[in-house]
Amino acid sequence: MKISVDYTRCEGHGLCAEQAPTLFSLDDDAELTYQYEGTDVPDEHIAAARAAVNSCPIAALREQP
Repeated sequence: MKISVDYTRCEGHGLCAEQAPTLFSLDDDAELTYQYEGTDVPDEHIAAARAAVNSCPIAALREQP
């Protein structure tokens, strides 16, 4: 599973970081950092990754096939 992040849509709410702190974080300027950009999410983090995608209030995160 891969996740695409639309950084232009992200408003820095941080809900994804709350759901999946090993995958997402916000820097001091509330800019999103995604640990697995361009690669597959490790199997042990898939449930948290899906929760993070579903928690984004503006749909800046999308699960890729």
